[in-house]
Amino acid sequence: MNSLPQPQVILTHESDLDGFVAGILLQGLAQKLFGTTPRLESFHNHQWKQRSMSEKSAWVADFNFEPRLDRANWVVFDHHATEGVPSKARLLHDPGLSAGAIVYGICREEGLATPALDRLVHLSNIADLFLDKDPEFSLALDYASLIKVYGFWPIHELCGGDLEKVVDHPLLDVMLVKRRVEDPLGYEWSRQQIKEVSPTVGFVNTIVGNTNLIVHQLLQNQATPYKVLLTLYKKSASTMVVSFRSREGEALQVAEKFHGGGHPNAAGATLPKSVQNATDALVYLRQILNPKVSTSPASLNSLEGAFSAINL
Repeated sequence: MNSLPQPQVILTHESDLDGFVAGILLQGLAQKLFGTTPRLESFHNHQWKQRSMSEKSAWVADFNFEPRLDRANWVVFDHHATEGVPSKARLLHDPGLSAGAIVYGICREEGLATPALDRLVHLSNIADLFLDKDPEFSLALDYASLIKVYGFWPIHELCGGDLEKVVDHPLLDVMLVKRRVEDPLGYEWSRQQIKEVSPTVGFVNTIVGNTNLIVHQLLQNQATPYKVLLTLYKKSASTMVVSFRSREGEALQVAEKFHGGGHPNAAGATLPKSVQNATDALVYLRQILNPKVSTSPASLNSLEGAFSAINL
């Protein structure tokens, strides 16, 4: 693996445990291989789509390979479904592993493995691939929530960029309490708030608790007639994001209708800038998923109950 080019920058996924782990691991790998630590930049998906790729060399973690990344001396470490085939860049891809686990395999070859990192990468892999049959699934989600709740860079600062300090971090006690108290309350509330978007897709409103886990439990318990459940998030003043979840691979198929991507059972998309809020988002989603359904004022008014309590 010493054939890896020296990166000017490392680019990774923001507010995501897998992106957090992969990005910091890559900094350590670069330090071992080249004696320097490249700067680390993190991006939400909508920010990522707008970033210019001007560097002569870069390592990219936990972002889907796409043509604009096909550049000489660029390396992409990823696990998302892709049909792209690089001609200039190098793609290290494995859909069966998280991006962090892919990177850690290389770190291990370079003698950078430790028991603490073994532990963190293992839990990150469980959380990112949503391996709900694993006995440590709940704990893994607590680690993932640590980054989502407190943020990528605050946790980075608290740990001084040292991944080993994330293992058994005191803030995990907070995540444990939140899971035990908030998630059951959130599940029961959300179960009663599900609204139809199409005959196979339902909208889940959330108010408290781990949204991913709540949606997962709704699907697992077959608490709704819908094969795909979606949630909405407002990432910025003008950006709405939709997340799709399923159990039999339908989520990615739906996300692709909105030019999104991800995994078969966990996918998402950024909605057009004209979609400014939850009301707009659900109207837009219904139009795309039900192209023959009327969008008259009467039909739009019938949706109002689905928006009133949405947690943004």
